[in-house]
Parts: sequence; C-alpha cells; structure tokens
Amino acid sequence: MTEKQYAPSKTEKKRTQKVKENLSETNNKGKLENKKEKTEKEISDEKIEDKKNEKKKVEVKKVKKDFAIVNGKNVPVSTKESVAVCKFIMRKEIKKAIEDLNEVLKLKKAVPMKGEIPHRKGKIMAGRFPKRTSEEFIILLKSLGANAIMHEVENPVITEAIANKAQRPFGKGGRVKKKRTHITIIARTKKINEKLREKK
Repeated sequence: MTEKQYAPSKTEKKRTQKVKENLSETNNKGKLENKKEKTEKEISDEKIEDKKNEKKKVEVKKVKKDFAIVNGKNVPVSTKESVAVCKFIMRKEIKKAIEDLNEVLKLKKAVPMKGEIPHRKGKIMAGRFPKRTSEEFIILLKSLGANAIMHEVENPVITEAIANKAQRPFGKGGRVKKKRTHITIIARTKKINEKLREKK
C-alpha cells in the first residue's frame, strides 16, 4: 500500500493547517499595519493638540507696566559729565532728550555743569559740550524708547536718571585708570509723573 492510500487524511490535515497558518499570518500583518496607521494618526492628533496648547500658553496676557527702564553697566564715560547730562535730561520726553543731545553734539546747546568751567551763552552760567557722554546717552535713550513701546508706556517722560561710579580698570602699562560709570534711566507715563509730583 502506498502512503496516499494508507493515510490520506493526515496529509490533508497538514495542508489545511499550513493554509490556516498562512491566513492567520496575513491577518496579523493587516492588523499590525492598521495599528501602525492608528498610532500615526493618534500621534499627529496629539501633535496638533500640543501646538494648540502652546498657542494658548503664548496668548497669556502680559503684565502692563507703567514704566520703562534701561541699565548701562560700565559705560566708558566720565561720571562727572554723566551726572550733568542726567540733570540735563530729567523731566523731558525721550524724543526731546535725544534732540537736545544731538544739538549738544553740534555745539549749539551746552550742558550746564558745576565747577571751574567756562561760561556759555544763554541762560546757563557754566557749561560744556560732552561729546562722548552725549553719544552714549543717545544709545541708551533709544533703547529706553524701544522698551517703552514694548511695555506700552504712553507718552514716556524721564523721571529718574542716575549715574554712579563703576570699577575703573587700569590702562595699558598700569599707570592710568580708565573712566567707567553705571547709568540707569527710568521713564514713566505723564499721568503717573504728575501724580508723583502731587504726592511730594
């Protein structure tokens, strides 16, 4: 007797098992692909939600400030001249202060100063035209104006201008000490400035 006649049912069972295994493998692959597609979709949805949340976080209301401030550290300028320029700038609008300092650079307007300094024409007794200090102050005032725009300060007026001595480094050779100053300028809105004056 041949194998086919002896046990035909066993061979058929083996074939059916192989077919079933192949079918199950294809089904599993399809399920895995569907799962991958689902996971990719879920990931994309999560990313979109994260972006929306980030936008919501960015859209948080800013704390509105009533003042704008600028700090100049170790500015290469004489402290005496910077104090005089601070007094010259006080209680002026930022644009007006910049215009006045530009006139100082053109030698049309003198900065009033104390000490044994030559007299100048006009209402002041003694004064000078500090070129370097006025240039540095113009840079600081421009940045102050930008800060005022950022913090939405309307009609900013300079209320505080302070100049203090900074650390003076030695020059080349170690004989001369360089001039350095810390400068802070604060600008507030006109209304707040008037209220502060009334309180005083």
